Amino acid sequence: MTSGHRITIEPSTHHVRVVSDGALLAESRRPVVLRETGCPVRYYIPPEDVRTDLLTESDTHTHCPFKGTASYWSRPGAEDLVWAYPDPKPDVAQIKGLFCFYEVEVVEP
Repeated sequence: MTSGHRITIEPSTHHVRVVSDGALLAESRRPVVLRETGCPVRYYIPPEDVRTDLLTESDTHTHCPFKGTASYWSRPGAEDLVWAYPDPKPDVAQIKGLFCFYEVEVVEP
């Protein structure tokens, strides 16, 4: 990591869920919590807890110098709603293949 930039990743037992336009897209009691300098806390959710059948892979890819290249998924009316790092950098290997949504509801801490 660069001086002053920090990423911590830890397993969580928080109950989180994602609802978009009335559809439950994800619900998990085993997310991985990622905290990154200058960014909001993000919950990365195992694919088994995500309704991938309701998502369509988009052509969008972004690159983070700390995490690697992300791939995105959308649903009608919600472009690039969720992303994942299929091949993250070694320092953040714990998030490989997990899904992260912009809006996550923490049901219980």
